[in-house]
Amino acid sequence: MEWGVLNQRIRRWSHAVRAVVKTLLAGERRLCDEVFASDEELGHECFADVARGCLLQLIGFADAVAMSTPATEKLYRMLGMYEALTAVEPDIESLFTGDARDFFSSEVAGVAAQLGSTIRHTIDQFVNVIHGESSRRPVLGGEIHPMTRYVLNYCGLLAECRATLDMVLADNNTSNHDTNDDDHDGGGGGGASSTPSGRCMREILTHLLRNLDEKSRLYDDAGLKNIFLMNNIYYIVQKMMVEFPALRELLGDDWVRRHRGQIRQYETGYLRASWMSVLASLRDDASPAAAHGHGGRAALKEKARSFNAAFEELYRSQTAWKVTDPQLREELRIAVSERLIPAYRSFVGRSRQLLESGSSSGRHSSSAAKHIKYSLEDLEDYMLDFFEGVQKFVR
Repeated sequence: MEWGVLNQRIRRWSHAVRAVVKTLLAGERRLCDEVFASDEELGHECFADVARGCLLQLIGFADAVAMSTPATEKLYRMLGMYEALTAVEPDIESLFTGDARDFFSSEVAGVAAQLGSTIRHTIDQFVNVIHGESSRRPVLGGEIHPMTRYVLNYCGLLAECRATLDMVLADNNTSNHDTNDDDHDGGGGGGASSTPSGRCMREILTHLLRNLDEKSRLYDDAGLKNIFLMNNIYYIVQKMMVEFPALRELLGDDWVRRHRGQIRQYETGYLRASWMSVLASLRDDASPAAAHGHGGRAALKEKARSFNAAFEELYRSQTAWKVTDPQLREELRIAVSERLIPAYRSFVGRSRQLLESGSSSGRHSSSAAKHIKYSLEDLEDYMLDFFEGVQKFVR
């Protein structure tokens, strides 16, 4: 059956099975008890005959879904079916007596067990798909990988079903692979994070983060590699904080703190990879005597030319990089400006003092203006274009 159609039928089934068992059949049971008050056994038989058809049809549909090919898109709906079926199981037992009770209890338990097995198999398959996603094309501009969005949104849905997921996973521990040796797995410390569903969510996200690490190696530029990892982990953490509190609870506060710390590490890695050499070119590394001679002026001119070329190249490349979250984008620009602007201000002051010293004709002043292309305000304005995902060139 086409998934769009099946999805709607599963939704209707999950509502219908509760209504049929808890309302319609419960009412029919009471009616039989009244009509056959003088012959309880006959009443039980009549009720079993009346209820058998619709109940077998409901159980049969659940069995067909449970036996179908596992697919990730079915996982959330199957958890809903499992929850509905286990919710009405006690009611079904109370509705019937004798052989009918044994028969229907066995049927419901068998289908619930099959649903649980299919759910566990689908989760294992989901983990394997994440682990095996091996596209070799880097995401343009270091943006959030589509796999990150898909996996996190799906984990958010599963976390809403954590009580049911705990029931399913508690029956089988083989799907909880050992991920404790992974650097990204930081975790529990008790509470919800130590439940079967908590361990399951950490396993899924551990495989996602491992894969993102692999994909970051597709970028030749070390700065862009850090931007990519920062974008993706920031997205994961923010989604949990804002949209998926149940997922955050399952993973635990330690997990969240650990990965917030990684965002800061990637920011530092970006600054080091992209700006260290640029800032180094602005440092005053000459002796006082050499700095005020002809060689000092020549070195400053060369430093100015070197900085101009390096900044223009960074502007060309990093305006095309995309930091998706506005807050993170602004934080990153501030982090760059806090390092760049003071270093450039000091460099400009030294350069103008040296190039203009001892000159009344303005010749050296003209030379300073020629080599110091950008004012502090220019750099601050240019920084506003960084990480917007639209490549630009210095005007």
